[in-house]
Amino acid sequence: MTLSNIGDAVLTLPVLDILRENFPEAKITVICGVRPKEIFEGNPAFHKLVVYDKHRGLKEKLKLFNELRKERYDLIVDLRNSLLSRILLARYRTSVFVGFPKTIKHMWARHLYRIQNPKLKIKSYEPLKKSFYIRQEDQESINQVLKENSISETDKIIVIAPGARSHTKRWEKEKFSELVTILNKGFQAKIILVGDKEDAEINKYIAKNAGSPVLDFSGRTSLAELAVLLKKSKLLVSNDSATLHIASYFDTPVVAIFGITDDEKYGPWSKNNAVVKKEIFCRPCEKAQCRFGTLECMSLVKVGDVLREARNLLNPNPGALNPKPIQKNYKRILIVRTDRIGDLLLSTPVIKAMRQAYPNAYITMMVSPYTKEIVEGNPYLDEVITYDKDEKHKSWARSVRFARNLKKKRFDLSIILHPTNRAHLIAYLAGIRKRVGYDRKMGFLLTDRIKYTKQRGEKHELEYNLDLLRYLNIEAGDKGLFIPIKDESEKWVDNLFRQEGIRVEDKLLIIHPGASCPSRIWPAQNYAAVADKLSQRYGFKIFILAGPQLLDSKAAEDVIKYMRSPAVNLARKTSLSQATSLIKRCKLLISADTGPVHIATAVGTPQVVIFGRNQPGLSPLRWGPTSEKHRILHKTVGCIECLAHNCQKQFACLNAITVDEVVSAADSILK
Repeated sequence: MTLSNIGDAVLTLPVLDILRENFPEAKITVICGVRPKEIFEGNPAFHKLVVYDKHRGLKEKLKLFNELRKERYDLIVDLRNSLLSRILLARYRTSVFVGFPKTIKHMWARHLYRIQNPKLKIKSYEPLKKSFYIRQEDQESINQVLKENSISETDKIIVIAPGARSHTKRWEKEKFSELVTILNKGFQAKIILVGDKEDAEINKYIAKNAGSPVLDFSGRTSLAELAVLLKKSKLLVSNDSATLHIASYFDTPVVAIFGITDDEKYGPWSKNNAVVKKEIFCRPCEKAQCRFGTLECMSLVKVGDVLREARNLLNPNPGALNPKPIQKNYKRILIVRTDRIGDLLLSTPVIKAMRQAYPNAYITMMVSPYTKEIVEGNPYLDEVITYDKDEKHKSWARSVRFARNLKKKRFDLSIILHPTNRAHLIAYLAGIRKRVGYDRKMGFLLTDRIKYTKQRGEKHELEYNLDLLRYLNIEAGDKGLFIPIKDESEKWVDNLFRQEGIRVEDKLLIIHPGASCPSRIWPAQNYAAVADKLSQRYGFKIFILAGPQLLDSKAAEDVIKYMRSPAVNLARKTSLSQATSLIKRCKLLISADTGPVHIATAVGTPQVVIFGRNQPGLSPLRWGPTSEKHRILHKTVGCIECLAHNCQKQFACLNAITVDEVVSAADSILK
C-alpha cells in the first residue's frame, strides 16, 4: 500500500524494487491514490493495481475491502499507516508503529527500513529502479518532441520545475526567469520547463521573461514521458515537488529549493544533489500557511545560491560534491563589525568564506549605519542589521533592547571581528550559543577567545579577520575585497559626468586628502601640487572626495584653494555607494590612509597611499592596500614613541614625504 500524492508514491518505489528482486515469482498488488496511479498502470510486473479514492462513499469502500479480504495475502507492506491494512488477512505484515534509528531520516530510507524483517529473508537491498513503468511509446514520444525542437542526444538538457502543490513551496517566478537566462547563456544548455496544467501560467511567465529561448512542456507530458525527459537531463532545478522525487529515483542530479518542508525527510535523494535553503529560525515549520505572512524561508533564497549549486553539479571540481567537513553545521550566523569603512571592507572575505562553508546558513552582518552600504547587496549575506551606538542605540537600555530583538532570530554562532564592549555584551544578551572573538574589551563574555595581538601589527588586518575563521577550521579560498555596485549609483555618476562635461575617453584622477585623525593628513598644498603636476602631465580631470567629517571636508576645501587646475569638489556630496561607482571609473586614487583606499582595491582602481604615524598596529603592514597596483609612501623620522594626533613634531613623518615622491609613485603606476 503506497501513498496518495505522486511524490510520496515515488518514494516507495525502492521498496517495490526490492520486493520484486527478492520474490520474482510473487504476485504483487499495489494500492495507491488517484493521482499517482499513472506510475503503475499497465506495468506487467504487478498482478493488480487498486486505485483507492478516499473521497468515495462508505458503500464503495466496504466493497473494496471485501474484495481485498478474499486475496489472503502472504505479506502486506503498509507505507501509509492505513486502517485498511490492519483488517486485511495476511501471514506477515510490516509494523505500523516503527521506531526509526536517528540516522534514518529520509522517507525513502524509512520505507526500506519497514521491510527489514528477518522473517522475510530479504537478501538484497539494492533497488533496481524498474518499478516506475515506462513504455516504449513514452520513449519514442519524447524523442520525437526533442527532435522537433532541434535537441540532439549530445545536447545538454536542464529541466526546470517551478511548480508545487502548495504556494508556500514555490520559489518566485521572477527568480526562476533570471536563473534560466544565466543557465542558458552560461552552459549553452537547452532549458525545458515542466509541470502540470496548473503550472502553465508560471511557466509562461518564465519563458516570456527569461531573456533567452526556452521550451515549455507544462501540461504536455505524462508522468512516464516526464521520467524519460528527466533521465536524459543533466540537471533538474525544482521546488519541493513530485518532479524532484522522479528525478531522484532515476539518479538525475537535482538542485532543490526548500522552505517550509523538512529536506532531511523529503529532499532529493539522487547520488548528486544539492538543497538550497535559508535556515531562518522558524523552518522547517511544515505548515500550510506562513505564520508571519512573509514566507522568508523561500523569498530569501537568491538566484546566486541556486546558481552556485547548479554549477557545482554541472561542472564539479574535486571536492565540490564532497566538501571538506565542517566541525559543526551552524544554521544561523551573525558576523559583527561595527567600526569604519576600511575595517568593514577588509572583513568581506570572511563573509564569502562563511557562505562557502555554510551554503544554506542564514548569515547576517551587524554594522554601523555609516558603513551599511558597503555590505548592502552583498550576495553572500541574507540580512544586514545596523547598530547605531552614537544615536539610536546610544544608551545601555536601548542596547539591551536591541540584543533582545536579536535573540528572536536564534543565532547559534557569532563572529565578532573587532572587539568592543557593546558587541560582546549584545552577543551575550542575544543568547548566541557560540561567540567567537578576540580576548579584549569584556572578552570574558565570549565562549571562544583568541589572544589579542593586533597592536603588534605582525600581519594585515585582513589576516587577523581570517584568523577567527581558521579557529573554526575554515580557510578562505578568495581574499579579494568586495563591494556591490548599485545601478542607481552608476546612473548618478553618468549624470555627474554630463553636468561636468566629462567624456568617456577622459582620464580621471581622484584625490581623497582627508582622514579621521590629523596624524594621517598630508598637507593640502602638497596634494594640490601633485594634482596640478599630474593634470599637466596626463591631462587628468580631477575629483576631490571627502567624507562627512569636518576634518575630511576641510582638507578637501584647502586642496582646491591651493590648486591651479580645475577640480570637481565632491566633499560631503556623495554616499558611499556613489563614491564607489566614481572611484571605479578613475585611473588613479591618491589618498591618505583611509577607507576609500580599500574601496579602490575592491573595484580595481590603482592607489598611491600616504601613511603617517610610526606605530606597528597602525602601519602599512597592517592597514595597507591589498591590491597589486598600489604604491605606499611611509617614512620614519626617528621618533621614539608616536603620539599620533598629539604629535610634538608637527607631523614630521608626513612632511618628510615630498610632492615629487608622490608624483613619481603615480608615474610608476600610470606608465
